[in-house]
Amino acid sequence: MNFTRWSARLPGTQRRAAARDDRNPVPSARAEYAQPETGPCPPDGDARSDAPGDRSDDTRHDTHGEPPGDRGPALEDLSARDILGQLPALVALVYGPDHRIAYVNDAYTAAFGPRPAGATAAEAMPELTELSLLPLMDQVLRSGTPRTVKSRKARSGNSYTVTCTPVHRDSDSETDGGGDGDGDRNKKQNKGNRSNKNRNKGSEGGVLVYAADVTDHAEAAERLRASERRHRETAVTLQRSLLPQELEQPDDLRIAATYQPGGTDAAVGGDWYDVITLGAGRTALVIGDVMGRGVRAAAVMGQLRTAVRAYARLDLPPHEVLQLLDGLAAEIDASQIATCAYAVHDPNEGRLVYASAGHLPILVCDEDGTVHRAEDPTGPPLGTGGWIHTSGTIALPPGSTAVLYTDGLVERRSEDIDEGVASLERALSGAKGSPQVVCDRLIRSLGVTAEHDDDVALLVVQHPARTGTNAELFHNASLDLLGGTEAAPRARAFATGVLTSWRFPVELCDLGVLAAGELVANSLKHGTPPMRLGLRRTDRRLIIEVTDGDDHLPRRRRADPADESGRGISIVATIATSWGSRRTPGGGKAVWCEFALPQ
Repeated sequence: MNFTRWSARLPGTQRRAAARDDRNPVPSARAEYAQPETGPCPPDGDARSDAPGDRSDDTRHDTHGEPPGDRGPALEDLSARDILGQLPALVALVYGPDHRIAYVNDAYTAAFGPRPAGATAAEAMPELTELSLLPLMDQVLRSGTPRTVKSRKARSGNSYTVTCTPVHRDSDSETDGGGDGDGDRNKKQNKGNRSNKNRNKGSEGGVLVYAADVTDHAEAAERLRASERRHRETAVTLQRSLLPQELEQPDDLRIAATYQPGGTDAAVGGDWYDVITLGAGRTALVIGDVMGRGVRAAAVMGQLRTAVRAYARLDLPPHEVLQLLDGLAAEIDASQIATCAYAVHDPNEGRLVYASAGHLPILVCDEDGTVHRAEDPTGPPLGTGGWIHTSGTIALPPGSTAVLYTDGLVERRSEDIDEGVASLERALSGAKGSPQVVCDRLIRSLGVTAEHDDDVALLVVQHPARTGTNAELFHNASLDLLGGTEAAPRARAFATGVLTSWRFPVELCDLGVLAAGELVANSLKHGTPPMRLGLRRTDRRLIIEVTDGDDHLPRRRRADPADESGRGISIVATIATSWGSRRTPGGGKAVWCEFALPQ
């Protein structure tokens, strides 16, 4: 088979050969080699006749001043078979619509074994099927355009990057070289039958398959991808470990949260949320965002979240919590910018008291679908210092839903963030169902996917409207404490009647009356009017709370045997499930205790 008829033509070879023949009409001794004007003898040792007028001085130099004998063979001295055969890459040449084999080089044979000439690639080259190259070769043959596929893995385990290049018959050239002397004519006649056969078989053209073994690169890339996956899994695990593992579920609220890490890299973000039960039925809701990504941002986030939980245990107003957090953020890392919104829900008030440090506004959707946005007051981000935070309020009546979120949910590079918040308002207006269902719907409505480029934290809080038998489990009763020492017996009588009407067990009623009497006695001795006793029951606990006008918080202390007082708080702490105190907005205080109800 005449390989030259199906080989890839080297650019410019024919033009250089024609120019050389014009200068030297003597034919070459070998048709495979196109002789240069100067250079060494052909490999078979045949002598070459110099044209008249040519200089025969062996010491003449080329344009670079080097003797011609010092240079290796020029490109024109080599045939395409010589070049392709010495390549370390795998090369195969096929022709016709059936891709019949015309040539494979030594590297191809070493990799896949010898391939019979004239056989179809589908039958004799199963490796091309493994690499899914046959459809690509059909496309290259039809379009005449080269195509490349990267890192295809064969059954042997090696990976190859393959380029398929169309090749065409050169109808103007009937020889391997460029001369047209008698020697070339003889070769042309000797190869006539073979050329005719090739012409009949391959008039449609062929495809040159060039495959480079990239196994080492592919394995290195796979190891890198596996390492990145492990790093990302570790980073996400770190991030999630810093978030609440299980959300607290207050008696009066239903809460769900979603955290979705952004992007596919190993960097983690600083978004966080938290739900903290404060006692007496009150609940703190927190959402925050440390700007930037990476382990440092996550570490700062973890420290801030821990600090918020510690400050929340002090039962401080929201703006005071943020004031303390502002100073701590500057000490942790002054270069990190963090935003935070802190809100407290009191079931007796039916509203959220909140403060914001540069965070996006809380949204509340009423039962009828009307969405309200908590506007002012909003201070600068945490860590800036020099700002006095203040608290605001927004109504959260029964049947309403509040949403706290980070900027990853609403911020897009193509639009203003206010447009994103407006989109969230529209999505919240039509989102119904449980808190987790609302979370999922908001995530979908805002177009957040696994490829989202920013972390998203979302906290959905519902204040359910209770009716029927469920409503019977929630009751409130209160008594204003007027007068002097006679207020204590009135408080005990009031507590006895209320707890009995709520059908508590006798033992729980006795403990509740005792705790109410001790709290009222403590307030009468150490507090100032106005005083008030409040009783509240939920489906899980009994809450007793006494408020007065003095802001000095009580503390538990050990009374000496000879002391006639100082045992009231210790008695309450002993018999109750939990107890605590806090300052009220009006300048007074509230002291409370809780009893868990029998299941």
